[in-house]
Amino acid sequence: MTAPIRVLVCDDQMLIRTGLVTIIGAQPDLEVAGECGDGQAAVDLAGRLRPDVVVMDVRMPVLDGIQATRLLAGAGVSRPVKVLVVTTFNLDEYVYEALRAGASGFLLKDAPPAQLLHGIRTVATGAALLDPQVTLRLVGRYATRIRPAEGTPDDTPLTPRELEVLRLIADGLSNGEIAAALVISQETVKTFVSRILAKLGLRDRVQAVVYAYRRGLVT
Repeated sequence: MTAPIRVLVCDDQMLIRTGLVTIIGAQPDLEVAGECGDGQAAVDLAGRLRPDVVVMDVRMPVLDGIQATRLLAGAGVSRPVKVLVVTTFNLDEYVYEALRAGASGFLLKDAPPAQLLHGIRTVATGAALLDPQVTLRLVGRYATRIRPAEGTPDDTPLTPRELEVLRLIADGLSNGEIAAALVISQETVKTFVSRILAKLGLRDRVQAVVYAYRRGLVT
């Protein structure tokens, strides 16, 4: 049997945290490794428990979710942990910073339980999860901030088709939606995504979205 995905839940609101723990714990393929109410506790527990995924709130006491994400999954971390950030639209800027800190996925707090569970499973596999609404509203809003002064679309090593796929990823489309838009199979889309990440030296789709905006490939 496959070992369950171990999840650490971090949210300072006890009612929300209890609900998350209950939903996750009821799944046969998921296991609640621990729970806490602030970012520093999340960092400490993650180092001790080594969960597969940390479900992280953004605004918390002691250490906020952004700093905690950076310590768990940021550049230079020797043993990074996958972080799924759960947020609300009124915290857009905080989540943008969490994206840069190394988060692997984003969901809205009002997402249905099934979407949360799908998000945990997706992030655990090493893939990234971007709620399309979060992608378009959040990354689009801060595109000018993440686009550097130097660098142009012509600098990219991608083929025209790969650029097309990258732009659709940046628009928040899933593999299935990209396949439908380009009239190709989902397996072909997966191949394109893998090539894009490999060529650009990126970890996941989240970083691909940032890359696309930084190079001015989408507006």
